[in-house]
Order: sequence, then C-alpha cells, then structure tokens
Amino acid sequence: MEEAIKKGVSHFNSGYGCAESVLMAVAESKGIKSDIIPRIATGFCGGMANTNGMCGAVSGGILAINLLLGRNSAEESHDANYKAIQDFLKKFEAEFGSQSCPALTGVDLGTQEGQLEFKRKNQHTRCADFVGNAVRNVLEIVSK
Repeated sequence: MEEAIKKGVSHFNSGYGCAESVLMAVAESKGIKSDIIPRIATGFCGGMANTNGMCGAVSGGILAINLLLGRNSAEESHDANYKAIQDFLKKFEAEFGSQSCPALTGVDLGTQEGQLEFKRKNQHTRCADFVGNAVRNVLEIVSK
C-alpha cells in the first residue's frame, strides 16, 4: 500500500492532476492497465475542472472504487460499490473537514487570482496529502 501512495503522490508531483493521480495509482497497484486511464479522470481535477466542485482527489477515489467494485450489468447489485464510496467519503471528510476543493485549498481555482494564490500558498503540497490519503483510503476500503 505504501508503494501505491508514493506512486500517487509521484504522479501528482510530476504534473498529473489530483483525480488522475489517485486513479492511476490505485489501478497500477491492482495491475489494471488501460489507455483510458488517466484520461477519464482529467475533468475531475482541480475541483471539477476549476469550477469549485468536489476535490479531485476525492473524485479520483470514487473513480478508483468504481473501477474495482463497479457493475458490469444492470442486473448486478451496486450495494458494495455504494457502501465503499460512502465509507470513503465519510473517512475523507472526517480527516480533512470537507470534500470541497475551495474549502480544502482556501482558493477559487476558477479565477486567475485564485490560481496565483494557490501557488503563493504552496497548496500543491496540501493537495499531494489529499492524493496520498485518497489512495490509502480506497485501498483500505476495497480490501475489507
């Protein structure tokens, strides 16, 4: 698990977004390779494409849980998936106080001023913590 966490943070520090990094690290830890990863997570980065939405690390965690526990047909139950996502969201919010990108970073990434403030405050480091935490929590929850 520690290797997956390091991989997620490494992806993030190399220029991938938060959602992309979480999804990639979890997929890699499970031996899942696909040319749609990280592309399917790109728009979830930066609080839903810099619209002040849900934290991208949280979104990436949900995508990762879906990858591992999602349904393949309408006849299958979604109960395990929903339970895992609910547990993940509760755990993240308990640890950081919110699931919202602006609440977590203290900036509005939808504005140039907010993006400059993000850099000035070195919020990238804080977001790397969110990425690592999301990878850890997803892997713990899906391993139960």
